[in-house]
Order: sequence, then structure tokens, then C-alpha cells
Amino acid sequence: MSDQTFKKNPGKNLVEIKNLVKYFPVRSGLLQRVTAWVQAVDDVSFTVREGETVGLVGESGCGKTTVGRTMLRLIEPTSGSVVFDGVDVFSLKGSALKRMRRNMQIIFQDPYASLDPRMPVGESIAEGLKIHNIGTSSDRFEAVLEMLKKVGLEDYHARRYPHEFSGGQRQRIGIARALALRPKFIVADEPVSALDVSIQSQVLNILKDLQQEFGLTYLFVAHNLSVVEHISDRVAVMYLGKMVEMAPRDEFFRNPLHPYTQALMSAIPIPDPTIRRERIILPGDVPSPLNPPSGCRFHPRCPVAFDHCKEEEPAFREVSPDHWVACWRIE
Repeated sequence: MSDQTFKKNPGKNLVEIKNLVKYFPVRSGLLQRVTAWVQAVDDVSFTVREGETVGLVGESGCGKTTVGRTMLRLIEPTSGSVVFDGVDVFSLKGSALKRMRRNMQIIFQDPYASLDPRMPVGESIAEGLKIHNIGTSSDRFEAVLEMLKKVGLEDYHARRYPHEFSGGQRQRIGIARALALRPKFIVADEPVSALDVSIQSQVLNILKDLQQEFGLTYLFVAHNLSVVEHISDRVAVMYLGKMVEMAPRDEFFRNPLHPYTQALMSAIPIPDPTIRRERIILPGDVPSPLNPPSGCRFHPRCPVAFDHCKEEEPAFREVSPDHWVACWRIE
């Protein structure tokens, strides 16, 4: 597989997510009837442009991982649509869906659980190529060696098993596996959260270098806003299954508008002990997605909420060029 020169087309939307909904049923009783629904993702809409990285952040349980997996049809949606390169992903079946999967891959969060412990890592990386009948056995082996070099590993690592690698090396193998099919779009599901800080920077730099080389587009799911600032072109924030703010990176960190985003920003540590940042401490805990609050879902914890916030849900709207917010205060 020869290297190619890729150019970004920042004006083109590669992925368009429209009104995405994913509810999980809660079953109980002898007959396992559905008694409630976990509203993991509720009416989420945004776009990912060709060649860019969109950072998706929020607290645990806010639905960001579910968004990424539903986009790839690893989880079936409740409703909504995902249009990838002009094709509705949710309408595809059988061989058409299989062909689409070549262009949409995922890097899993846990580098220990995402690899088969009984399979040499070279075979794990080549598995996608084999499933899609790409090349001969020797072609696939050459592609595996090439991918290993791209992520900073050696040829002999292909014959080793996952338990022989560190967490950082395993995550590099996960990246190589996602890249083997030369996809256009990758969902990176918290790919550095389980790694040491020094290893995190190495993996992030690998992701950025590979994006430049192969013209990749990323949805980068993360908790850490400092990591998101380093790698993202635009940043989106979710809270309890809803999108609350989205903006270009520089605008996002310079001028956060949503009270929840402001609270997240206040928790970012500053590497200078002489500078003190005023923390915004949110009261209470995140409500249950089984029974989310009425109106704005953030209002029970919002320091600036007023009566209307409890009654009606704010629209996710563009308040300045490419800066989207769902908040009645901004109205």
C-alpha cells in the first residue's frame, strides 16, 4: 500500500448527525417486560467536517460513548440519522453496511480488553483486511508491518501476544488495527484515558501525525479538556444525553457560554501555583437518565437557572458564527 498525499476540505461535512436518539430498555419481572427507558442519547445533532477532529466531552454517563458507537452501528439507534459521505448509515444492510464499515472505524477505550489474548497482534491487525478480502496473505502481512511502523512498533511485535505489551503499546496496536483498512473516519473512544500522562502525549502525537498523513477525520471522545484542547479543531459538550455547546477550539476555550461548560473549564488545573482559578462547584449529582428533569436538563445544578429553565427545553442554536449553545440565558 503506497502512501498518498491527502488534502483537507474543511468546508465539506463528512458526517452529519441529525436528531440522534438512543434509549436502552429496562426490563423487570418474570416476563422481563420493559418498565422504563434509559435516555442515553436524546435528540443530538451536529456535523463532523472532512479532515478535522471534533472533541466530544462530558461527565461519565452523559452519552458521549453511546453517540460514537451508535454512529458506527455498533449499537442500533432508536431514531435519527447519520449521513456519512452522502449515505444514510442507518438505512444500510448486509453487504452495503459491510462496505461502509471499511470507511468508519473505532479505537476502543480499554487497550487491555479490546485485543483477543489468544491471537498474535499481527493477526488482530490483519483481521479486518481478511474479512473484507483485501489482498493476498502476504499482502496483508506487509500491510500489518507497515501499520506497526506507523505507530512506532517493530516488525517482530506482530508475532507477540497482547499480554507481552504495555498499555501504551496495546493502544498503539489498537490504532494500527483501526487504520489497517485505511478508513476516512475514526471514532477515538477515550483512547488515552487509561494511559500514563507521558504515554498520553505520545499517543496523541501519533494520532495527529496519522491524521496529517492519511487525511483522517476524528470524533475524539474524552473527559480531559486539556487533551481535547491539544488535539481538537472543534469541541462539543454533552450533558445527560443532550448537546449543550459546540464551538471552534479557540472560541470554545476563550468564550465558553453555557454554565455547564464554564464549570468544566474552572476545573482545568493551571500549571502555575501563583495563579488561582475560581472554581465553580456544581451542587448535587447528575440526575438519572431514567428520569431526566423537565425543561433544561442542567437546571437542577445550574447556578444561573430561572423559572423558564424548568418549564421548557432550550433549543440548540447558533448564537455566533459556528458557536452553538442550548441555554435560555443566552436567549
